[in-house]
Amino acid sequence: MFDNLTERLSGTFRKLTGKAALTENNIQDALREVRRALLEADVALVVVKEFIDRVSLRAVGQEVAKSLTPGQAFIKIVQAELVALMGSTNAELDLKTTPPAVVLLAGLQGVGKTTTVAKLSRWLQREAKKTVMVVSVDVYRPAAIQQLQTLAQEVGVEFFASDNTQSPGEIATAALAEAKRKFVDVLIVDTAGRLAIDQPMMDEISQLHGLLNPIETLFVVDAMTGQDAANTAKAFNDALPLTGVILTKVDGDARGGAALSVRQITGKPIKFIGMGETPDALEPFYPDRIASRILGMGDMLSLIEEAERKVDKDKAAKLVHKIKRGKRFDLEDFKEQLKQMQKMGGVASLIDKMPGMGALPPGAANMVDDSQFCRMEAIINSMTMRERINPGVLNGSRKRRITQGSGTQIQDLNRLLKQHKQMQKVMKKMKGGGMANMMRGLGGLQGPGGFPGPRGGSFPRF
Repeated sequence: MFDNLTERLSGTFRKLTGKAALTENNIQDALREVRRALLEADVALVVVKEFIDRVSLRAVGQEVAKSLTPGQAFIKIVQAELVALMGSTNAELDLKTTPPAVVLLAGLQGVGKTTTVAKLSRWLQREAKKTVMVVSVDVYRPAAIQQLQTLAQEVGVEFFASDNTQSPGEIATAALAEAKRKFVDVLIVDTAGRLAIDQPMMDEISQLHGLLNPIETLFVVDAMTGQDAANTAKAFNDALPLTGVILTKVDGDARGGAALSVRQITGKPIKFIGMGETPDALEPFYPDRIASRILGMGDMLSLIEEAERKVDKDKAAKLVHKIKRGKRFDLEDFKEQLKQMQKMGGVASLIDKMPGMGALPPGAANMVDDSQFCRMEAIINSMTMRERINPGVLNGSRKRRITQGSGTQIQDLNRLLKQHKQMQKVMKKMKGGGMANMMRGLGGLQGPGGFPGPRGGSFPRF
């Protein structure tokens, strides 16, 4: 996410390093680079102009604190303005009403609206502890209703059945009555989309809004459409009293123009971002955290929250107990750690949230190859339990058998063993000094034998 923008901004900040103070002369080049980076990220021109003006006003003549270099001071200013641009704080869902709280989702066809209904349902269940019913009033798109029914079963929420012989208004009214009868906390309504904005579509959704009187009217938009996302959101906002925006497919958007333009153009906050295809891949939008990611400063809070949700705590506790008793970290343990990392979205997702991304050379973050995880797991699965517990027994014939069984090469197996040894060292540090030592030891994973990199190599040390 935001890879291109992060790369360009990081290079700009590095050029300011070593300057004695921020002056109008040395900052103009930096501002020119920031402007170019934002335009290349497909941020709306009017947004770029206002942003640059505000940064320039604050940066020129700024006194640099003794502990900060001019580059760091400039980053601090840019970060503050990015946060202000995207809305300052997380805009939470407003569900303070007599149940059921109706949430209406609108948007064009193909933006991921129906899957977002399922993701939002899962989030409301997990985080807000709400009971949820979902209904589709899309009587135009083939199998739209069946798709939502399948997704509702997958995430475990109640589905209100409908069919395309009914009108959207009839379906919505009946669903609301059923949600009241069953004392459901939240009713989410999936509306029909079109390939483009048209008047019949707007009329229909306006009528639905009048019938349901939703407490939240959320516009779902594809982040990969850049500033067009903000312009489309504005068109919907002119026709509907939107309360917020959900950006989908953010994980596939290396530019970030939509995230930086939507709030400024529509005046409506981004409430959630979709970060993948799984039902859990919906995150609340925190402007301060996103600004940190854009500037390569990481997002440790989101990383910790994700670990809390996705890491198997029982298995993690067993591993800690095992290491503290002085037992070795074996390949079976290593395989389990690979699985846990995959649950967290892989190395690329973790690195996106880790501090220090701004210090990496251009394109370094894109070198991480998560497909290596599957190959590494296949290699371990081809071993006997004795070999997993004691890799020292692996000789030439055993290695040939394992690589033939896993469809890999000897160098793949040797690389895995090297990475396992590196992890063993990290775990030893955890035994003596707890988590702090272990986190310091993780720095070693960026050296030879570290995170999977291009063509099976490792993520380089910088």
